[in-house]
Amino acid sequence: MPDKEVIKILAEKDLRITPQRTAVLEVIMNLDFHPAADDIVNYIRLSFPHVPFGTVYKILDTFVKKGIIQRVKTNGDTIRFDAVKDQHHHLYCDESDRIEDYYDDELNKILNNYFRKKKIPDFTVTGCKVQISGKFSDKKPKEK
Repeated sequence: MPDKEVIKILAEKDLRITPQRTAVLEVIMNLDFHPAADDIVNYIRLSFPHVPFGTVYKILDTFVKKGIIQRVKTNGDTIRFDAVKDQHHHLYCDESDRIEDYYDDELNKILNNYFRKKKIPDFTVTGCKVQISGKFSDKKPKEK
């Protein structure tokens, strides 16, 4: 049975509630890393073995357009996905391709104040996320 929170999110965004959509969103919300589309397909196929890759990609695009999830870019060609709605940034390790959420209220205030004062011609800032590149010192395994 689908998670009530997942059904609520889909309903609030006026999306039809389908088994594939609920499964995709549950996977993204329940994984403890930022999954790539292939990771999501692999998890979905545990419940829906014959779901086409194209279906999952279309669902991901719809979720991004509706603001349910966000794309997270890495330095490689892989796009990862994030369902965390709280304002946060990302720590990214180029060597391991690992991404971790980073919360910092002071950084948020600095960025918000800066862009409130700074006027960029013909552009309205609606948000700002920082991806901080570096190297993790622990030996946690690389993201899947």
